[in-house]
Amino acid sequence: MKRSFLLLYVLLLVQAFDGAYCNVGGSFHCEYTNLANLHRPHSVSITEFGAVGDGVTLNTKAFQNALFYLNSFSDKGGAKLFVPAGQWLTGSFDLISHLTLWLDKGATILGSTSSENWPVVDPLPSYGRGRELPGRRHRSLIYGQNLTDVVITGENGTIDGQGSIWWDWFRNGELNYTRPHLVELMNSTGLIISNLTFLNSPFWNIHPVYCRDVVVKNLTILAPLDSPNTDGVDPDSSSNVCIEDCYIVTGDDLVSIKSGWDEYGISYARPSSKIKINRLTGQTSSSSGVSIGSEMSGGVSEVYINDLHLFNSSTGIRIKTSPGRGGYVRNVHISNLKLDNVRKAIRFQGKYGEHPDENFDPKALPSIEKITFENVYGEGIEVAGLLEGIEGDEFKNICFLNVTLTVKKKIPWKCSNIRGYSQWVSPKITCDSFKESIFPDHSSKCFGLSENNLEKSSGLSRSPWLFSW
Repeated sequence: MKRSFLLLYVLLLVQAFDGAYCNVGGSFHCEYTNLANLHRPHSVSITEFGAVGDGVTLNTKAFQNALFYLNSFSDKGGAKLFVPAGQWLTGSFDLISHLTLWLDKGATILGSTSSENWPVVDPLPSYGRGRELPGRRHRSLIYGQNLTDVVITGENGTIDGQGSIWWDWFRNGELNYTRPHLVELMNSTGLIISNLTFLNSPFWNIHPVYCRDVVVKNLTILAPLDSPNTDGVDPDSSSNVCIEDCYIVTGDDLVSIKSGWDEYGISYARPSSKIKINRLTGQTSSSSGVSIGSEMSGGVSEVYINDLHLFNSSTGIRIKTSPGRGGYVRNVHISNLKLDNVRKAIRFQGKYGEHPDENFDPKALPSIEKITFENVYGEGIEVAGLLEGIEGDEFKNICFLNVTLTVKKKIPWKCSNIRGYSQWVSPKITCDSFKESIFPDHSSKCFGLSENNLEKSSGLSRSPWLFSW
């Protein structure tokens, strides 16, 4: 009987993740089984291990002991760790495979405000050092590596990093190591993070690195707009990643796709690919709705961003890179982008700078090509596009189709070392390096054009439809 249940469980897992990201209409469509509802045959409450939810008692040992106990069931259908309503103060703890970490309604996991409860670990091999300081880095609050089938979910429970003390240490130059994330999962597969609220991360909120088959869904991620580097979700050297139905307001990028830093990322050579971002809403006063880079030395490709609504923010979409990065960003499709009161709608930065050390090769130039913006609408925009490539390393086949922006600046587009195509764009891209047509001659050079616009292209010289939101 037990063997039969385990076989059924494995079949469900394979169904959920094997081939979950299939090519549909030129994009990767998120299809998966909700493992949050998959029955785990073994379940315990954190209170059974002495945890006290008063917001004062440190419960690190309780979490560690509970997970150590549940690990004995990882080959018996997996287990569930139940966190009931309460304020559960803890330091960093490790997850296990075949686990559901469930935060019930009213449950909050609180990160300790003492740095000694966040262990120091080696830097990522694709970075060569901590992201903000040379040397090592603090481990995330919830951590795991070499895992399979992990679900972090609940009834809209909360994970609160209590990051303000870390922000102060950063601003005052008092840190010895790079700040920790809220969740970091490494070298893992079959991951779901859903139906939760993330608050006040010390650094990036959710960081899947060297992972595949990742679903991030139905999250609220919040931090003050002036909090430093509190990115929402940062898939890093990871593949088959789905991020959808999230509301994010932070002090940095809502989503940032990465793949390693300069010579370390080039050497490690682990790209990010097959990433879908769908139905994302949010605000950032200093950064971007979605960025790619600047750490992209392992390469980034096959990215699909659809239904992004950004308001009262700095930048809509930003591609960041620099001489010395190497790598590539290619085959990216952004569609149905709505921007309200955003200073810069679209930005390419070819000279972003920031290097891990002096050993980078300035001749290692990135390849940026085949990036398409389709169906973009914005009001209250200051600058439509700042499109800056690299001298001697032109960004190419950048396409804009059906873009309507209400722009305040007299010169809405600025371009250098970048080349592409545009059609049905207002205000018009007047840069000489952009050809003012896509159809019929240049559509093959634009990545992922929708069938809707392909069908309507024949014989049309201006946009055949107006946006409706």
